[in-house]
Amino acid sequence: MQNIKVFDDCVHELSRLPGVGRKTAVRLALHILKIKQDQAYKLSEAIKKLKDNIKFCKECGAISENEVCPVCSDENRKKDVICIVEEAKDVFFIENTGRYFGLYHVLGGKISPLDGIGPGDLSFDKLTKRVHNLNVKEVIIATNPDADGETTASYIGKILQNVPDLKITKLASGIPIGSHLEYADEITVLRALENRVGLI
Repeated sequence: MQNIKVFDDCVHELSRLPGVGRKTAVRLALHILKIKQDQAYKLSEAIKKLKDNIKFCKECGAISENEVCPVCSDENRKKDVICIVEEAKDVFFIENTGRYFGLYHVLGGKISPLDGIGPGDLSFDKLTKRVHNLNVKEVIIATNPDADGETTASYIGKILQNVPDLKITKLASGIPIGSHLEYADEITVLRALENRVGLI
């Protein structure tokens, strides 16, 4: 079949999305062609509005419509507890439990030597400053329970181990090794959060 540039360009851009291979990108492009024009335009407008209006919170790194996200600006949140997650999406999964009332800190990834990601590529410096400035009493490490997530958790424990009166905990088992927060149901995340264990 002869290549159609406009179609191929769309497939190429879709295939750059995480978890989307070429076959899936082709299916998505064909689906976009089949739906009504106003539906396709709503999708493109939603993507444009997302890029134009959503940013990362300057305090914690979660997504927000404003400079500071709703969690960081909420006076009713516990300011002396910080839950550390890898990505902004992880905040949603913990918030959905409805049982965590502290702050968050988004690292922006995890230490992964094979991918060339070291401690200097993540927001550890900002984390240590927030822990000191907010007089944090507990940090909850909620990195994913895979090899890189465990390495990242250990690194956090090391850089914060000398902070006076700081309790360092980690999500308890309940989230299987090798899995990710985004694939766990709310009950599993809640149990892991409630049964967190001391790291050091």
